[in-house]
Amino acid sequence: MSKNSDLKKFSRVVTSGDKAAAARAMLRAVGMKDEDFEKPLVGIASGWSSITPCNYHLADLAVEANKGIVQAGGFGQTFGTITVSDGISMGHEGMKFSLLSREVIADSIEVVSSAQRFDGLVAIGGCDKNMPGAIIGLARLKRPAIFVYGGSILPGRDHLRQKDLDIVSVFEAIGKYQKNLISKEEFEKIEKNACPGPGSCGGMYTANTMASAIEAMGMSLPGGACLAATDSQKKIEANQAGKQILELIKLDLKPTDIITKSSLENAIKVILVLGGSTNAVLHLLAIAKTLEIDLTINDFDRISEKTPLLADLKPSGQYVATDFERVGGVPKLLKYLLNQDLLDGSCLTCTGKSLEENLQEVPELDFEQQKIIFPIEKALQPKGHLVILKGNLAPRGSVAKSSGLKVKELSGPARVFNSELEAFQAIEKKQIKKGDIVVVRYEGPKGGPGMQEMLSITAALVGQGL
Repeated sequence: MSKNSDLKKFSRVVTSGDKAAAARAMLRAVGMKDEDFEKPLVGIASGWSSITPCNYHLADLAVEANKGIVQAGGFGQTFGTITVSDGISMGHEGMKFSLLSREVIADSIEVVSSAQRFDGLVAIGGCDKNMPGAIIGLARLKRPAIFVYGGSILPGRDHLRQKDLDIVSVFEAIGKYQKNLISKEEFEKIEKNACPGPGSCGGMYTANTMASAIEAMGMSLPGGACLAATDSQKKIEANQAGKQILELIKLDLKPTDIITKSSLENAIKVILVLGGSTNAVLHLLAIAKTLEIDLTINDFDRISEKTPLLADLKPSGQYVATDFERVGGVPKLLKYLLNQDLLDGSCLTCTGKSLEENLQEVPELDFEQQKIIFPIEKALQPKGHLVILKGNLAPRGSVAKSSGLKVKELSGPARVFNSELEAFQAIEKKQIKKGDIVVVRYEGPKGGPGMQEMLSITAALVGQGL
């Protein structure tokens, strides 16, 4: 790839010439010196906030990214973008704003970067909507960019039962306590021990799913998708991303060069192999739409037909993302899938190299030493776990998750509720019986609005043994 002769394609208008004197005066006030005005200007979009463990530590990663930018010869400027915690907003009116936050994140990154004339971007996010929001914003800008994931939370511990805990353990404990299956003391211990520190929800839920997808599509550095938020390697990764953005500016390598139909299909295959979140369907379609890539809900079904489920990860399996990281994480999985001709290795990545080139030195997965990722011949399911269903309830299509389901055909009386709250109140009063089919309507993107997730309901039902 050829080098870019103008490393200040966007920022020169605010740093050079007499006309930029007022802009330079303001930039001097935030730390720029004479020698800095000839350096590329790099924006660092930080999702830091103290409202959720997913983003609680991101300010430290932004500092490290800035150090890397300076070390590589650029000048970094950090700005904030929002986050909404699904775990906190779940089960009440607040959840109506979660999916909306993806658009606000994308808009804020686009607005600030366009106004401030950054030559490149490093985006750092942790919670569910941060990842797709950042990628959509970066893609719109059509300038060099890289994403850094904040990392996964470490599992909590139920010492009484000697088992790991995560946030879903708490949602399920609500149902168990409602049905007197656990004591008040046990219930409180689960709540107090489920989230031991910073990081995104530990299973292959939306955050870790999207982090894995973004690494597979080439928009983040190899090896970061499943690291723990508290792992010292996270700061090193952020520093490396700061250095790498200068290389991307030199190469003029943009998200539009990296995110293609093929790289999105690579991401879909990784999601299917890992048993990832149904939300990935929403987010990858939105990313594709931003870049005018012809990806539809039917592509997920087509790819799922040929892609097996190989990972024993929560929520349908046993292990969390940091367990997966200990046995090699996304790079080793990508290497295995590439060797099985399941991926397009020619796709460009933010390293400036192809996916295949990135994986040349990565060791092979050892199927004897670990039981988290299974070989294709011992797949947990021969086809992917995401199924696109169409019928009178959803004529244009819906997404179902088949992993962990023992029964795949249901018939029974429909218990129809007009809101999530109404359904939860019925569960709370133990009005849902075995064999009932719970239908919650008016919570979609139009009816809600905002497309609330029904995790508080489904987890409570599981907790009640239903």
